Amino acid sequence: MTATGYLDEAYDRLHRTGPEFGGDRDGNNGLANHGPMAAEVLVRRGHGAQLEPWLDRYLTRLIELPDAREEITRRNLPRAIGGGRGRLGDWTAYFGRQIAERPWAEVLREWWPTLLPGITAGATHGAIRVGHAVRALGEDSSAIAQQELAHGLAFWAARANPIPAATGPRGTLDPAEALAGIPHLADQSGLIAQRLGRLATLHGWPEAQAALRPAADPDDVPRLLDDLVHAATVRYLRRAHGSPILLVHTATAPNAVKNTLPALPRELWAPSLTAVWSAVAAVVAGYEPADPAPRAELPEPPRADDPVADLIDRAVDNGDEHVIKFTDTAVDVYERTGDPDALAAALRARELIRPEV
Repeated sequence: MTATGYLDEAYDRLHRTGPEFGGDRDGNNGLANHGPMAAEVLVRRGHGAQLEPWLDRYLTRLIELPDAREEITRRNLPRAIGGGRGRLGDWTAYFGRQIAERPWAEVLREWWPTLLPGITAGATHGAIRVGHAVRALGEDSSAIAQQELAHGLAFWAARANPIPAATGPRGTLDPAEALAGIPHLADQSGLIAQRLGRLATLHGWPEAQAALRPAADPDDVPRLLDDLVHAATVRYLRRAHGSPILLVHTATAPNAVKNTLPALPRELWAPSLTAVWSAVAAVVAGYEPADPAPRAELPEPPRADDPVADLIDRAVDNGDEHVIKFTDTAVDVYERTGDPDALAAALRARELIRPEV
């Protein structure tokens, strides 16, 4: 089977399931459906043959896609944004129609600026799923691949969640320096929405976000995003113990945004950087431990002749969806920078995150 065949078959199975599962009736403390994102990585990294058995196991954890209850129209659209689990079916039907009737890139360009303020939707999984879908559409423009974008946009719209006191970059620091200056919440307990709610009163929160240097021009945005992904990936190595799963998204969210840029008009690039930077900073503030783990106690990069292939194989053997996605991002960083700590960070994720049985 071709790569696109593997992926289209996976999308066909996954689109019968909802974008989240678990938690209470309202979806609080639930989990995001990572199936489409992990499937895109497995196929792109040459492991399409492993996708079907991986999905056989993963699908047992998911729930059916909720039914649409109320059609989204121009009149009720504003109150439907951020409406939660009860609007997932409505938004999926809405974006399914939009993408069936218009070019997918046109729908994406129209909705991207509306959704950006709520980028922490589903702990940033709305934006991440969209990023994986856009990357897949570069190779596969089938109708079902386009519908995967509809599912990602629907999840983002239903779970849109603004970041309190979000502030754009206007300082002089590069991403690594700016990340080091993010203050941590004294009370890192509760759900992500509860932690985000505490940011408005966190001392130094607006100033820490503003300390990042802004992009000099649109061409500078991909460079800054690359640097942010790099900094977050290697930072994970020593701080992942604070929250191994949530802190994965400090790297995968900006990587997903960077992968979406080619499909967006250049005037949206700088706002995209601003939004995802605040999202990364929010996760760092809410989940990162104040004290890093000693480097001597952490994994060393793989010493195989082909460390990238070795690392991808290890992630596939592990099977956890977060490990697969984070390894994909870490490999991107290593191939771009040559920094071996990026590979070590992926091993740290594999060490800390065990797959669900």
